[in-house]
Amino acid sequence: MAGQDWFEKDFYATLGVPKNADAAAIKKAYRKLARTLHPDHNPDDAAAESRFKEVGEAYAVLSDPEQRQQYDAIRAMAGGGARFSAPGGPGGGSGAAGFEDLFGGLFGGGGGAGGAGSRVRYSTGGQGGQVPPGFEDILGGLFGGGGGGGAPAGFRPNRGAQRGVDIEASTTLPFRQAVEGSTVTIGVEGRRVTARIPAGVRDGQKIRLRGKGRPGEGGAAAGDLVIAVKVEPHPVFSLDGRDLRVTVPVTFAEAALGAQVEVPTLDGGTVRVKIPEGTPSGRTLRVRGRGVKQGTTSGDLLVSVQVAVPQRLSAEAREAVETFAKATADADVRAELRARATQ
Repeated sequence: MAGQDWFEKDFYATLGVPKNADAAAIKKAYRKLARTLHPDHNPDDAAAESRFKEVGEAYAVLSDPEQRQQYDAIRAMAGGGARFSAPGGPGGGSGAAGFEDLFGGLFGGGGGAGGAGSRVRYSTGGQGGQVPPGFEDILGGLFGGGGGGGAPAGFRPNRGAQRGVDIEASTTLPFRQAVEGSTVTIGVEGRRVTARIPAGVRDGQKIRLRGKGRPGEGGAAAGDLVIAVKVEPHPVFSLDGRDLRVTVPVTFAEAALGAQVEVPTLDGGTVRVKIPEGTPSGRTLRVRGRGVKQGTTSGDLLVSVQVAVPQRLSAEAREAVETFAKATADADVRAELRARATQ
């Protein structure tokens, strides 16, 4: 970025933060604005796209301590009415247009012959006054050298290599694709990025793709692309780490007497599960190796038993239940509950 750009742009105002904002506040403000202005959320909106780029530019400078220090120093000089003087005096060349008025007073004026395209010079002492303490080091870093030398009009700060900015994006996956893994293509700042989502990704999990963010400067590495994954719910299955969960209804007779029942699996098949005699509602049974497959290992299928109570009984079924109730009338199923409640 040219030094003159830094005079003209208020990056703090662009991000909506005060000049003394810390790094965390700057990052928070950038992320909020980037999500709101992202091209994926504002298709065909040129104003939003332009604002998105301005926000990214502001964050790139303010998030880097060295660049922020240089930016603050330049802005401070602009606010103090500093002036540059190009050689040639009042009738000098136009090569330093804009910067002559800004820095001339600070560095004590020029003098000497010079025309268009001449070099702007500054000194640390002698005729015309002295540079305020500390500015030699600041300007030395900006111009890539020390006092007494020259810098072309319209100078550029010596920023060096700068790592690219990380970019956030999001994608939504059907439950089955999240369990099995999937390849998705996402639009990021006018380009398409293909990403591999690993098997067993959870709702809300973030996947980081190294080097897929904004390109770096001066040969530095690109930033990363961070993808937030939303997983659509499944009507039957849910994910618990590497395990799959499913709730299976059974009849009272199956729970009381024991049974073998067919349980659906995510791949469209079934597996036979043994319901032990006397299984209560809510008990979880484990089927090994029928969960999420990751590499050479797999999670399990966790089967929760739910005893189904019929809504209507035939006369014969009602008679059978009444007979059962009489046969078990002496059983007090809530005795343990009362005993524990008094502890």
